[in-house]
Amino acid sequence: GQGFEDLELIAVDDCSPDGSGAILAEYAARDPRVRVLSLPANVGLGRARNAGLDAATGEYVWFVDSDDWLSDRCMHAVARRLAEVKPDVLIVDQQRVYWDGRVRRSHLAPAFAGAPEVFTALENRRVLRVLHVAWNKIVRREFLLGTGVRFQPGWYEDVSFTYPLLVAAGRISVLDRVCVNYRQRRIGAITRTVGERHFELFDHWERVFALLDEWGPAVDALRPAVFARMVWHYLIVLGNGNRVPRAARRRFFERAAEGYARHLPPGGYRMPGGAEGLKHRLLARRAWRTFSALRVGVRVRKRVVPPARRAAGRVKRAGWAALRQGRLLVGRGYYAVARRVLPVDPGLAVYAAYWYQGYACNPAAVYERAGELAPGVRGVWAVRRRRRGSVPAGVPYVVAGGLRYFHALARARFLVNNVNFPGYVVKRRGTVHLQTHHGTPLKVMGLEEGHYPAGQGADYAERLRRSDRWDFSVSANPLSTEAFLRQYPCAYEVLEYGYPRNDRLVTADAGAVAAARSAVGAQPGDLVALYVPTHRRHHPGYQPPFDAEDVAEALGPRGRLLVRAHYLEDGRPGPPGGRPPAGGRVVDVTGHARVAELYLAADLLITDYSSAMFDYALLDRPIVIYAPDWAAYRAVRGVTFDVLAQPPGAVARTLDELIALLRGGEFAADAAGAARAEFRRRFCPWDDGRAAERVVRRVLLGEQVPGRPGVAAGGPAAGGVVG
Repeated sequence: GQGFEDLELIAVDDCSPDGSGAILAEYAARDPRVRVLSLPANVGLGRARNAGLDAATGEYVWFVDSDDWLSDRCMHAVARRLAEVKPDVLIVDQQRVYWDGRVRRSHLAPAFAGAPEVFTALENRRVLRVLHVAWNKIVRREFLLGTGVRFQPGWYEDVSFTYPLLVAAGRISVLDRVCVNYRQRRIGAITRTVGERHFELFDHWERVFALLDEWGPAVDALRPAVFARMVWHYLIVLGNGNRVPRAARRRFFERAAEGYARHLPPGGYRMPGGAEGLKHRLLARRAWRTFSALRVGVRVRKRVVPPARRAAGRVKRAGWAALRQGRLLVGRGYYAVARRVLPVDPGLAVYAAYWYQGYACNPAAVYERAGELAPGVRGVWAVRRRRRGSVPAGVPYVVAGGLRYFHALARARFLVNNVNFPGYVVKRRGTVHLQTHHGTPLKVMGLEEGHYPAGQGADYAERLRRSDRWDFSVSANPLSTEAFLRQYPCAYEVLEYGYPRNDRLVTADAGAVAAARSAVGAQPGDLVALYVPTHRRHHPGYQPPFDAEDVAEALGPRGRLLVRAHYLEDGRPGPPGGRPPAGGRVVDVTGHARVAELYLAADLLITDYSSAMFDYALLDRPIVIYAPDWAAYRAVRGVTFDVLAQPPGAVARTLDELIALLRGGEFAADAAGAARAEFRRRFCPWDDGRAAERVVRRVLLGEQVPGRPGVAAGGPAAGGVVG
């Protein structure tokens, strides 16, 4: 999965009894990069790694455990960093992948915020607190051989490897990218088992200090930090009830105290505070009985206090939930009365978007145009309390769930939304509900969802009841008209006007394009690509196989990549396991207020199955469909047409294909242009820059406005900035 050639993979079969050797032989037979070392007897992890090191010829070596795995294409990022900074040791990030599917990242970056790109352990002692395993470090082979450091036998072999290397390294660098998936088994790792072998830890720390003694004054300044790490490690192992046998704990404590006394730096060290510092002091005094009593007290506290805190937390959360529920009940009670006794206000319109997430999309475009054409209609926005900041200054709003919100719902003549209002909203006689929608339905919606696995279990009767409130349904193109009539078979009038939010794309001039590009940091001559993936409701936590750095590099020396996550996603697409780095050639624009401005800034759109392709096509700029899971998405979620058979441009099914077509310029080739022209003919016939005006005139002013205005003439840079 790496797509990287300049490596050798040395697989050491440590006389394994489970058939691993045969599997490795099959790989070696078909891939010249793979070399298998079959040892005649089981020698253990440390010596097996040494055998691999002795056979290695590469400039750098990376010791990866056989039950973990590397993130796809991380080798490209690693190789880039190695070439850029030439470190002795490169530390990469990792994430723990649990047996039940949970994933927890280590968050390496915050620990090195503000650190230089290259440093020594003396310049940045935080590096000694990084997880002391071998597999999160890529080491320059000549440097490693020059230190004489080898893996030693026994458990905790990483200790006597990692710390000497970090102390000796003249150039250390950190790569903020998840490269290693650290498997967490349900029964735990071998070092989590109870037994005497945990005493082997002392031998490895003795080797660390033996090397420090050998290297002399040159490393003396680091002895306090290394010593503090040793004490921390002793206390961690002793404090874990699943490691040192109960009968051996005092003996382990005594061995730790001996090491403490033997290696305590002449000037002391920085002892931690609180309970942890107390443990250090008790170890220094060899006060086992007090230490043991403290451990008992800590265990009791852990057993008693957290449950009490959790219970208190539950009571507190229940109280807040009850308060919110009470407010909602009061508000709905008020709403039930108000809509019966208060008259409809003919000059009031309530706007909402994306389940009260803020000021956005088609409703925002209608609101702005209404201010010009229908000044007699006052608009007020309904937003969640935490999303109030998304409302522009001067725009009236009410907080969803509050009394002012229910008052506005009860009295408004016009209700405008790009999704359905909640089920408790009742359509009063004389009111008008406008459903603007928020995208062209490539994926199936409404009743059609019930035919696919992702749509099982939904209350479709309730969905239709809510849709029965619609008076008008805005359509962006013929596909939308046909699909929505099937998916929401209700008695509404279809407004075949195009999308109000797209007026901005059609009417923006060269000055607007330049301003949009400047806002994202693009310079004249830059090739700006925008990556916009869709939401996968059927696949919670899905992260597209998309390497932001590699894609940016494939765009060429002036390439810049903007990455925008779906509004329903928590994470950010980018390097596997993390967000795009701040600044540089990759920019996270998920928080950007208006996606239309990003469209104007971009020379190229990369998407999978997002409706963004239909809007962006109005600009007549290149589009690439990156469809890594098309078959699964189509089968589970359902689609209205085959976008791979009728694409708006070039198509890539894998990340390697995507990078290749970007490097080769296939996205701007004649074939891609012809596909885009046909796509625009089919799906962009009505957007001419006046969609919002038509909606305002028909819905708010009651005028008769013809639909199907004609084929859009293209955007502010028809033909594309690329070229």
